[in-house]
Amino acid sequence: MKLNKVLYILIIFLLGFLSSNLINYYSVYGLENPFPSLNFSGLLNSSKSAPHDFVKENQIQVFDDKLVINIPNASISEYAPTGSMKPTLDEHSNGIRIVPKSENEIHIGDIITFEEDGDLIVHRVIDIGEDSNGKYFITKGDNNPVADGKIRFKDIKYITIGVIW
Repeated sequence: MKLNKVLYILIIFLLGFLSSNLINYYSVYGLENPFPSLNFSGLLNSSKSAPHDFVKENQIQVFDDKLVINIPNASISEYAPTGSMKPTLDEHSNGIRIVPKSENEIHIGDIITFEEDGDLIVHRVIDIGEDSNGKYFITKGDNNPVADGKIRFKDIKYITIGVIW
């Protein structure tokens, strides 16, 4: 009787251990998810895609009394206290932005400013697609539970290329 109890506990432990490692292996290494209705990769790695590297090392000069970043046509941005981009951006963050010249300058992970109903919205690009109307960008606030709709290049005003806190 005691042996049966030990075997039963051992089998339950092994099943739990193996299934946990199987789920971890499949979601981390990008293989087929054995449970497609569940998003285990979000639990294991909640990091966002990093923005594209717009500022190269040769554009940055460090002196004893100042730091100079040479970025043609850059401007400083201010942010509304909406909380949609916390913890990345908040109302006290100082953003450095540029006006994109083409849709090819915008990448997944980039933080863009787009106009919607007369308001400027600052969110991260989480997907890029194409439909019968051309290229579109799907954005989402880092602190928002749902993505925005399709954003067209004509509505994109800026790309955030740096943040100074």
